[in-house]
Amino acid sequence: MPTPLVVSDVSKTFTMHLRGGIRLAVVENASFAVRAGECAVLGGPSGAGKSSILKMIYGNYATDSGQIIVTHRDRLVDMASADPRAVLDVRRETIGYVSQFLRAVPRVSALDIVAEPLVARGHAGDAASARAKDLLARLNLPEKLWQLPPATFSGGEQQRVNVACGFITDHPILLLDEPTASLDAANRKVVAELIAEKKKAGTALLGIFHDAEMRDAVADRIVDVTAFAPQASAA
Repeated sequence: MPTPLVVSDVSKTFTMHLRGGIRLAVVENASFAVRAGECAVLGGPSGAGKSSILKMIYGNYATDSGQIIVTHRDRLVDMASADPRAVLDVRRETIGYVSQFLRAVPRVSALDIVAEPLVARGHAGDAASARAKDLLARLNLPEKLWQLPPATFSGGEQQRVNVACGFITDHPILLLDEPTASLDAANRKVVAELIAEKKKAGTALLGIFHDAEMRDAVADRIVDVTAFAPQASAA
């Protein structure tokens, strides 16, 4: 089975400039891989470095050391050392990301926000809109909201738009940072179904789920992030 994502000996520290330049080690020698068609879940308490790992994979955070190897256009790209243009190219075609929060352009409708990732990848506007409508309907967002900007939506409504944005494309790798945090039980079930469909299509998924029931429903295996804690490696 292909392995499109390999994390090898990755470490990360933050420099606290407002505290005299103290260096705070977050992750040390993180190593794991995610296979196509599986959903791996990062496990561990808050502050263990789970979100930092996702952000390093996506290229939002720099790494101190190690490699993050992604299969991109049949070649290997190290996200830990790739230049900004290469990172953007990988994001456009290979790595999708669903965060906890919707970052939407003001005055743009929910429907257009969800369709935009497909349009950006060259899909026809009508086809992108049809797919967006299908996802919004599955996520139980009332049709009367589709033409409205999400800024005034409730947290759960905004997150349904956010989830639809992340799942509308066919990225080979999909990162999920608490995608169901503000969703009710019915919509958490829909997200679990969407994850199952992605797995069946061969997508490699890596996620964070603090909800134990949701984690158990989607995880093929747990990657214990506490094993990468600095104090663990120093022992």
